[in-house]
Amino acid sequence: MRFSKLTGERLKETPAGVSAKSHSLLLRAGYIKQVANGIYSLLPPAQRVSLKIQAIIREEMNKIDGQEVLMPVVMPREMWDKSGRYSSIGQEMIRFKDRNDHDMLIGMTHEEAAVHLCQNVIKSYDQLPIMIYQIQTKVRDEARPRAGLLRVKEFTMKDAYSFHTSKEDLDSYYERAYDAYNRIYKRIGMKNFVSISSDSGMMGGDEAHEFQLLVDAGEDNLVICSHCDYKANMEIAISQPDKVNFEDKKLEEVYTGEAKSIEEVSSMLNISKQQTIKAVCYAVAGEKEKVIIAFIRGDKEVNEAKLKKLLGVEDIAITDISNSRLIAGNIGCVSLENENIIKVFDKSLTGLKGMICGANKECYHLNGVNMDRDVKPNEYVDIAKVNENELCPICGNKLTIKKGIEVGNIFKLGTKYTKPMEMTISMPDGSQINPIMGCYGIGVGRCLAGIVEESADDKGIVWPMSIAPWLLYLCPLRNDNPEIEKVADELYENLSKEFEVLYDDRKLSAGAKLTDSELMGIPVRVVISPRSLAENNAEITIRETGEKLMVKLDNLCKTLKELTQIK
Repeated sequence: MRFSKLTGERLKETPAGVSAKSHSLLLRAGYIKQVANGIYSLLPPAQRVSLKIQAIIREEMNKIDGQEVLMPVVMPREMWDKSGRYSSIGQEMIRFKDRNDHDMLIGMTHEEAAVHLCQNVIKSYDQLPIMIYQIQTKVRDEARPRAGLLRVKEFTMKDAYSFHTSKEDLDSYYERAYDAYNRIYKRIGMKNFVSISSDSGMMGGDEAHEFQLLVDAGEDNLVICSHCDYKANMEIAISQPDKVNFEDKKLEEVYTGEAKSIEEVSSMLNISKQQTIKAVCYAVAGEKEKVIIAFIRGDKEVNEAKLKKLLGVEDIAITDISNSRLIAGNIGCVSLENENIIKVFDKSLTGLKGMICGANKECYHLNGVNMDRDVKPNEYVDIAKVNENELCPICGNKLTIKKGIEVGNIFKLGTKYTKPMEMTISMPDGSQINPIMGCYGIGVGRCLAGIVEESADDKGIVWPMSIAPWLLYLCPLRNDNPEIEKVADELYENLSKEFEVLYDDRKLSAGAKLTDSELMGIPVRVVISPRSLAENNAEITIRETGEKLMVKLDNLCKTLKELTQIK
């Protein structure tokens, strides 16, 4: 590819409003162009990277007996009514009516379509197991797109769906998919990725794992023990219960005036936040007449993913209680009875005494709350986020919290989709069963951006050899010199027979060319200059390490083959 013909432009400065490293560099290096908030066009260099990632994914999916298909982006409502997700998924799914006034939707995932594809096509146990996969566009009306390709509204995804006759068969295939994912991430050049237990969320199912790339730009909080194999997304992470003891006291009201928050109350009463009981109010989507109050120790935070799973609902939100009889900042768990209130008590409150909570009375709190004496919850449940340095539930060592970008996930779906959609297969004894499903996704654009986040340096992108848009950046300096231009043209013609080459044939200064080569992250740069040509040499620079080599032109091709060998 001649640089002078390459579509796109390089920018010296980061555009306003851009914070993530990958977003900045992909814009500046001419890889992506924004169409709308959360929607991007991939320019030729990014598309070349994307296609290489996709090729590696295809190879690994085919190795585990995947069959590639292509399912539609647009689907009818009826398909999703059968699973129940047409109504249960919120505004992130785009719904519309076609010209015949028929309810349609744009796919954000394809479980329903996969079942529809296989239904009445896969009829018997002896046709299973099978796995179908696609690499397809998805659309999610993301409320807060951010960080370029890391959180978008439209994206390319590999999603796969397997069908099985038994849980044991799914378990066996799940392990094969798990291993394939590890190979994929290694092959595309990711260095610091982990697999963690995760919440299945709207996908449903019994077990799930996320593959997370550990980088500072990540928005997922991951709880990790460095002493054992415990790793989990904050959504489901647990820790060993910590023990706190306070002196038992007589229950009495204390005046707290305008002190409302945990910080204000604990400061006013000169106590630690551990001695307070926090009340957090939520509403369930569609049931706003009911208020859920989560009671938790004051130094902890409510884990909303755990709370949603406990309640069996798709969505909850912190609610306005101005129209209720509750008093914001003074809500307490003693003698709080109301048919429209659902009370949930976190395990951190188990058996505590000498606590402070709201008195359900303006300007007052209760001192000396004894959970067993004054509250007597029916049960305590885990709805808390794990804090840094809490103890690992497996080995008891301190936990750390790291940031991660989710680049893939795998789920054991069970019969969540095949049962309501009435997909059945015949078994050897003539009975009919709903096949058991697994689901396996990889975000192609997220992988691309994640690798930039992980590997870029202060000069620009650093692509791994396996997915680089071009392996070589041929850079003649002073190609206004006819001799330099002639040698560079001949090299481009010869090297292009063996390598993918980006030939910088622009009549620009050496500084501009070298800066662009580093910004774009091409793995190997080959410089031809009057000085090197005087000794019949080319200068090779390895982008990742900065290592430089002077190589005779006669040995150039051989040396480059050794340097660009993908391991």
